[in-house]
Amino acid sequence: MAVIQTFTALQVMQDAPVIPVIVLHDVAHAVPMARALVAGGVRMLEVTLRTPQALACMEAIARDVQEAVVGAGTVRNPAEAQSAARAGARFAVSPGYTSRVGQACRDLGLPLLPGVATGSEIMMALEDGFTQLKFFPALQAGGTAMLKAWSGPFGEVKFCPTGGVTLQNAHEFLALPNVVCVGGSWLVPADALETGDWARITRLAGETAALRG
Repeated sequence: MAVIQTFTALQVMQDAPVIPVIVLHDVAHAVPMARALVAGGVRMLEVTLRTPQALACMEAIARDVQEAVVGAGTVRNPAEAQSAARAGARFAVSPGYTSRVGQACRDLGLPLLPGVATGSEIMMALEDGFTQLKFFPALQAGGTAMLKAWSGPFGEVKFCPTGGVTLQNAHEFLALPNVVCVGGSWLVPADALETGDWARITRLAGETAALRG
């Protein structure tokens, strides 16, 4: 029986310049999409809990794409964290932060990237021991200027900006010393999923390698 590799939140962030933010409406798309992303060098896959099919999609990827590391996005409460872990998620990402979500993920052994948009939220996450955070919604909450401002009072924190990040502006975020990776939905366009254009998804994933240089 294969040993399941475990990761820290920082290792999840360091694996590639971009964590794809994935919204799936059809379980049949999950496995070929995951294989396409892995073929392009992206294996940390955040499947958001925004659709009724999300958990089944996570199960399919965890079962059939051994090279992929499936994570759960949009985790808002302990119950969602527990359901994601049962479905095979190996990390979690939340749009905001509460101590209950943080503790639930700790209890499950699920690395968490908590979402923050203010200094107070960063302080709450730090109090609970989280130093790798998701900055969300990044563009709307101040973008690179906000991250630069936070580098002083929160020098120990590393961020994954998500929300409004594109292939065109990702390099601006990744150039900052307190940014390890970004989250982006552009790697998995809805029309590519609908048409089964897996080669396009592989190409988009491969382009992210050039962002870290």
